[in-house]
Amino acid sequence: MNNFINDNFLLQNHFAEELYHTYAAPQPIIDYHNHLPPNEIANNRTFDTISQVWLAGDHYKWRAMRALGVDENFITGSASDKEKFLAWGKTVPYTLRNPLYHWTHLELKRYFDVDELLNDKSAPAIYEEINSQLSKPKYSVHGLLNQMNVETLCTTEDPTDSLQYHREIKASEFNIKVGTAFRPDKAILIDSETYNQYIDHLAEVSNINISSFEDLKSALLNRLDFFHENGCRLCDHGLNYISFTEYSDIEIETIFDKKRSGKSLTEIEAEKFKTAILLFLCEQYHLRGWVQQFHLGALRNNNKRMLSKLGPDTGWDSIGDYKQAENMSKFFNTLDGKDHLAKTIIYNLNPADNEIFATMIGNFNDGSVKGKVQFGSGWWFLDQKDGIIKQINALSNMGLLSCFIGMLTDSRSFLSFPRHEYFRRVLCNLLGEEMKSGELPNDMDLVGNMVADISYRNAKEYFNFK
Repeated sequence: MNNFINDNFLLQNHFAEELYHTYAAPQPIIDYHNHLPPNEIANNRTFDTISQVWLAGDHYKWRAMRALGVDENFITGSASDKEKFLAWGKTVPYTLRNPLYHWTHLELKRYFDVDELLNDKSAPAIYEEINSQLSKPKYSVHGLLNQMNVETLCTTEDPTDSLQYHREIKASEFNIKVGTAFRPDKAILIDSETYNQYIDHLAEVSNINISSFEDLKSALLNRLDFFHENGCRLCDHGLNYISFTEYSDIEIETIFDKKRSGKSLTEIEAEKFKTAILLFLCEQYHLRGWVQQFHLGALRNNNKRMLSKLGPDTGWDSIGDYKQAENMSKFFNTLDGKDHLAKTIIYNLNPADNEIFATMIGNFNDGSVKGKVQFGSGWWFLDQKDGIIKQINALSNMGLLSCFIGMLTDSRSFLSFPRHEYFRRVLCNLLGEEMKSGELPNDMDLVGNMVADISYRNAKEYFNFK
């Protein structure tokens, strides 16, 4: 039987096969950005059903099920775990040519050694078979991560987080390094309806009364120091775009006071504030030697009716078409002009902007660090084969693919790590096809070492992971 997920899945010639099996596959995984729950890592959570670990929280799958007309009760509602799995099994055959079809069968094969295609007929038996295995240690959270040869992973936390679970993980005997990334979006987005409530919470956690912009900076410094003391060396920002509007210090104090008094801000006022607070934070990242990340371009929470029922991160987001280049240039130039630009990764969600991002990094790679400013891997809607190839091609054409720090999951699921394999196979096939056509030299060691660098070694060096 020629199983769908076989040894040479996605690999179209012998060059691609050798690149993958010899140079990519043996490399450990560094997943330097995800949203995994650290409490479940600390507690080494176990799962009673496959639905708990595979379907819960996965809005990629939820969107596909909704498109097929599956009732919400079988997606996020009160249906049983089995009913939800059967609904997903019924949906899978309709995901042909969607990356979900590949990811689904990669995950079934890699974690559970299931070769059978998932559909409405096979779903009941697959559900029972996998559930019968879940009590084994290899299917606890620690076991799942070790199965995928994960060496290091980095979750994402708000500045108000206690980092209790990260401290517990560090004190345990768990063999995988687990870090955190500082995500201060809620302190930046002053036009949010819940901004004042968040600032009150930040004040409580930092034990600083926040009545002025200077107080806000002091509170954030308090949390930056706390995160740094607990091993944090990365930050992340999920923004539509990087703001840049000229401002004065007096203006920022006035804008902050206006917001704290419950008054509405103009769009220009909000942009000035976002510029000021983000510049302040980025200078602090540089001072501490952190890596800063910017995930740009998502248009979030489009369906207000469903958002009110289910809340954010439940599948109502899409790609935005924001202007990116000019503000990004001015923002980075302001930091670079003071020599305060930290190592930086910019992630693009609109494929029309790939070349903009790929050329922007070259403006601020000053020779001080290999690949100091990175064009991050295709993310969210672009972490599929076509999106991966387009990002690789843009980076190759405009910069140095050889300096690229590779893939990440950006996921909330412990079963998402085969996406690293998926990325590596796509990369190896792309390069293998060009070796076959003569566009790249027939030098396996030359091309293969670049593959190994992108798969693992560049990220290990870039983040100074030991």
